[in-house]
Amino acid sequence: MKLAISTAAIALVAGTAPALAQNRPQPQFQPVYQTAPAQAPATQASVANLDMRIVSLEQQISNLLRAEEENGHRIAQLESQLKQERDESSARIAALESQLASGTAQVQSAAAAEPVVQKPAATLASLPSKPKLTNAATTTTTDAAASDPAEDAYDVGYQLWKSGKYDEAIGALRAFTSSYPQSHRVSWANNLAGRALLDKGEPRAAAEVLLANYRSNPKGERAADSLYYLGQSLMKLKQSSQACKAYAELEGVYGASMRPDLKKMLPDAKAEAKCA
Repeated sequence: MKLAISTAAIALVAGTAPALAQNRPQPQFQPVYQTAPAQAPATQASVANLDMRIVSLEQQISNLLRAEEENGHRIAQLESQLKQERDESSARIAALESQLASGTAQVQSAAAAEPVVQKPAATLASLPSKPKLTNAATTTTTDAAASDPAEDAYDVGYQLWKSGKYDEAIGALRAFTSSYPQSHRVSWANNLAGRALLDKGEPRAAAEVLLANYRSNPKGERAADSLYYLGQSLMKLKQSSQACKAYAELEGVYGASMRPDLKKMLPDAKAEAKCA
């Protein structure tokens, strides 16, 4: 009897065990490895993006360095060309000054070598009571009074500039200012030298000469002209705002005393520079 009960109990327990197991809540497990595959691609993309940015940055730095080297090379070439031009100009000026000095010495030597003819003194009786000057004598006296070495030297430079021989004109004008620093034509000569540089295509050198002529002698007869042509030189250098400042200085300083031809040219120059 006990055995039968035990057997029946075991069978009952065995029969109910699956049911109890089914009704018991099962633990929920989240597999750890599910997030690992998602993290790996994101990390690889970040590394690849960082590599691309580093490569791009290195390329930009390389381009900047190359551009800096090219600019340095161009600047060195420009400086070399400028030095060569200055040396050539100095040599031409020295040669022209030497020629001018040689020509003056020859003229003086010829004048000294010319024999002086002593004319017999006229007696009082042979002199007319009221001497009259002939036309030839009057002309000779006027020419002698009008002759001025400084004017002649300036005219040499002017004629060279007028004929388009700008290098020779610059040399002659500089020789003139060196020989006659007190002449009123110095303002003219410096202004014309600046214009010659501008005409031959050297606006930067022209601007330096013209500005120096205005600053050194603002009351000079061609100081106002130097301000005008300074503006023209600055326009050649693509510096319209600075050109407007030069034109404003011209109007402010010289205004009513400005020569008529400058007054006539100034409005067009200001319009070209788009001055306010």
